[in-house]
Amino acid sequence: MRRLFASILCLALLAACSPSRLVLNRAADALAAPSTVPEDDLQLVREASAFQLKLSESLLQQVPEHQALAEAVAGGFTQYAYAFVAFDADRLEGRDAVAAQRLRHRAAKLYGRAQRHALAALEQRQSGFLNRLSADTARLDADQVTLAYWAAAAWGARIALSTDQPDLVADLPLAARLARLAFGVAPGHGAGALASLVANFEAARPGGSRVEAARLFDAAERYGAGRNAGVFVARAEALARDDRALFERLLRQALEAAAAHPDLGNQVMGERAQWLLDTIDDRF
Repeated sequence: MRRLFASILCLALLAACSPSRLVLNRAADALAAPSTVPEDDLQLVREASAFQLKLSESLLQQVPEHQALAEAVAGGFTQYAYAFVAFDADRLEGRDAVAAQRLRHRAAKLYGRAQRHALAALEQRQSGFLNRLSADTARLDADQVTLAYWAAAAWGARIALSTDQPDLVADLPLAARLARLAFGVAPGHGAGALASLVANFEAARPGGSRVEAARLFDAAERYGAGRNAGVFVARAEALARDDRALFERLLRQALEAAAAHPDLGNQVMGERAQWLLDTIDDRF
């Protein structure tokens, strides 16, 4: 919260004088910097996130070359959409399908914002990047992996919620290609999160190989070293929907990881794992 208040103060100062690039970049640095204060109140994060995201997005328009802020904005919108909008839709589905669909539409739009910010930042670093991605000639530098990860994750999530839009669904190979590019540069990125994303794309693509997806999830678990609950949840939802025992075992592993390493990401995935277990009779 201290970082957020400092950023607000910086922006307030900008309103009182002509903004300099130095001041704008300092404000961007403050918003992009990871918090050093542990936070275990997920509801508080939810309430604060929307304001901080909008603030960060507005500042990014002023300093589009600020890569760390672009990463924070793209990651923030992706995580917010997943944890607080799409998950709400899943929980609401059984009671109010129409309201759940409205939430999924909103989540898809938020994923779209994340995707656009990340891809714009990649274009900023490499002019013509999207054209080269389409031609399968794109390359990534190591410091671009985070942008590529968020772009691919948001892109894939948006497609998953937009199966009635053929133009978006047709982009699935591009999103998967981007994830593979990043994986080729930094396979262990995100403590298994990137490997898990590539595995999800493999499981989801038409003609995808379950064997290859399982191999990638095995790699994700190794990179996560038991600390990343999201890897187990993703594997359960991608590969174990026809195997109740495996589905339950993976979700209990996710709960163990979340309890042993209670960061915010694991809290989110722990909540999802518990909900999936609580509603398991509806799935099998």
